Amino acid sequence: MWIVDRRTWKSFSSAGLLLGTLFAAFSLTPSLLPRSALMQGIVAGLSLSAGYAIGASLGWLWRYLELPVLPARAARIARIAAGGVCVVVGLVFLSQSAGWQDSIRALMAMPPVEETRPFTIALVALSLFAGLLLLARLFRLTYRLITDRLPRFVPPRVSRLVGLVAAAVLFWSVIDGVLFRYFLHAIDQSFQQLDALVEPEAEAPRNAAVTGSAESLVPWETLGRQGRLFVSSGPSAADLEAFFGAPAPQPIRVYVGLNSADSVEERVRLALAELQRVRAFERSVLVLITPTGTGWIDPGAMDTVEYLHRGDIASAAVQYSYLASAISLVVEPENGAETAQALFNAVYGHWSSLPHDRRPRLYLYGLSLGALNSDRSFDLYDVIGDPFDGALWSGPPYRSETWRAATRKRVPGSPAWLPRFRDGSVIRFTDQHARLDDGDGPWGPLRIAFLQYATDPVTFFDPSLAWRRPAWLASPRGPDVTPALRWIPVVTMLQVVADMRAGDITPTGHGHNFAPDDYIEAWIALTEPPGWTPEATRRLKVLFAGPPPRHPSRGRPGAAVQGTP
Repeated sequence: MWIVDRRTWKSFSSAGLLLGTLFAAFSLTPSLLPRSALMQGIVAGLSLSAGYAIGASLGWLWRYLELPVLPARAARIARIAAGGVCVVVGLVFLSQSAGWQDSIRALMAMPPVEETRPFTIALVALSLFAGLLLLARLFRLTYRLITDRLPRFVPPRVSRLVGLVAAAVLFWSVIDGVLFRYFLHAIDQSFQQLDALVEPEAEAPRNAAVTGSAESLVPWETLGRQGRLFVSSGPSAADLEAFFGAPAPQPIRVYVGLNSADSVEERVRLALAELQRVRAFERSVLVLITPTGTGWIDPGAMDTVEYLHRGDIASAAVQYSYLASAISLVVEPENGAETAQALFNAVYGHWSSLPHDRRPRLYLYGLSLGALNSDRSFDLYDVIGDPFDGALWSGPPYRSETWRAATRKRVPGSPAWLPRFRDGSVIRFTDQHARLDDGDGPWGPLRIAFLQYATDPVTFFDPSLAWRRPAWLASPRGPDVTPALRWIPVVTMLQVVADMRAGDITPTGHGHNFAPDDYIEAWIALTEPPGWTPEATRRLKVLFAGPPPRHPSRGRPGAAVQGTP
């Protein structure tokens, strides 16, 4: 076996093994969210590989500069000692990894991790490191094959430079031109088929005023999976009447799928026409939603605000992708912003032409990538003369410009995970503890609210984590951030990247998994529903406690027809 071959063992860099082992060991310490054993193994393997690459590069630079090196015998002893240190450090940190993960889980009321976790982590980490090391040595072999033949035609130093460039181009061509494209094609096909899938129980709505019905301008089959889910769910008039004990209109939901029209402009025109058809501009509140990459809209956000306004509300969304947000951001980064901007311009143009006393209050909403694109949908200078009423952006990615500016220019002394921006008249931040009433001044005519958790890796990831300690680690820390979290160059960045994929095990109310309770408090502060009481808030939170309430009557025979309340 090549791993245990003597020549191969001698070829390992002692500095690389030591630094790589330290990186892998530090990667076992806690970060923002709990990780599965598989994900922790991947983080440890990547950290081991990154540390080994840095250590080996430093060793090469030492030799290149012709600095003193150990004699052969001393070098052999040093290599054996380095191997022993690596084993001891690895075992010590692995033995504590479960306790570190439990320190996060305790803050999130999660059960302790399983006992076999260290073995799984070690197996995954070493396998990944071996694969990446094999790939690196294949690159070096390619480089040497090229440089061994070039000195006959060019000087040695030129041959080394040409060999390095040629090997890099060859590998990048294979990775980008073959593997990456094949991966994207496979992902694209999978998500496209999933988006087009019509569930057996998903019948077209019979309510004429529901998007996708026979009378609708938007065909049911073109809505996509997330669009059909959105328009057919949520509270019906009967659900609202049961909760309030009084008649209520059914909330209006308009959705235009990616396949509903051929271009962004046509999809947006279709959305505006559908809003006019169902008389959405006669409601008291209108929410423009920017979905996530797959077209998904968080039901915890929209169901709650529809209850808060007793059904006297309309919402609209236009799908711009069927890919997961992370893939959509890489493959089609401008599609979301372009669609959100076109929808805002069309709806705002019509809305601003209406008499002030006969138009709904207009709000924007977006989660994650939807928050980023919603933030990009308007130019403040274009609306300052007649501003819309506000925006609620939950889990904004670190690239969100408004979020970055407000966080960077926060009031001194306020934490980076919950900033205070100026007097709070325009922008406010909140988390699990309903803090939107904490502004020094009153809300202004345009209100922007950020709902974020201190443990959200989507919000607090930044490439600079590789070389700079983040401000959100300063004291005081967020309520669900473990005191055991320490910043480690390179490693912390890899940990937070892994945390982005930990949503499947993160409980509601932490990380990037937002709780209906927190949406309720945010919407109350932002929109101030008329006649709403603390007792009604308590009852609504009870309704949304646990699994989301089911609303089977929406759009079915017997449900209320949407229209003027």
